[in-house]
Amino acid sequence: MKVLIGTTNPSKVKRFVDLLSGYDVDFCTLKDLNITAEPDEKGKTPEENAIIKAKFYSAYYDAVICNDSGLYFEELPLTDSRQPGLNIRTPDGNKRLNDDEMIEYYANLISSLGGEVTAFYLDGIAVYYKGKITSFMDAGKTTRTDSFFMVSEASPKRHEGWPLDSLSIRKNTNKYFVDSEVSESKDNIFIDDYRSRIINFLADSLGLSKK
Repeated sequence: MKVLIGTTNPSKVKRFVDLLSGYDVDFCTLKDLNITAEPDEKGKTPEENAIIKAKFYSAYYDAVICNDSGLYFEELPLTDSRQPGLNIRTPDGNKRLNDDEMIEYYANLISSLGGEVTAFYLDGIAVYYKGKITSFMDAGKTTRTDSFFMVSEASPKRHEGWPLDSLSIRKNTNKYFVDSEVSESKDNIFIDDYRSRIINFLADSLGLSKK
């Protein structure tokens, strides 16, 4: 079975390839299909934006996986305008930041908050298959349980497509995400039972069989 991963982010592509490595599925990307059009993401949650993306890219392919994430700092109210939220790359409604600009922006923001914050992601996933869209988001277990530190002093190392890994530190090892194995870093919110539930959601939604 062939599935389109609706993203231009190479790290997100790798995430889903790794998650479904035990299943009989092949993947293609927007780049593979020369798709440059983008949906108008106006959802209020990562799940809503993932659904918007899946609907949009369903016009190009029969089986689609889409993902959206929001980043939040525990030290700020969820309604605080400084929360990254869904606009991680476009804070304050400004232009889209590249990787280096993101590191600089968030290093300065975290510095203004004391040099270290506790951060967590909310992650939404949507699948289009056989004319139907299904979605998944866990707003509870993925927050405080899987939170991590972000600091104002950036590591010189980089993960392409995931610039904030250079500012993020794992609680259990006190190591920057970029100093961990890439698969470990990318799965910081896909761990244990939660990771298994995402794999089961994707496999069930797409009717996948194990290899």
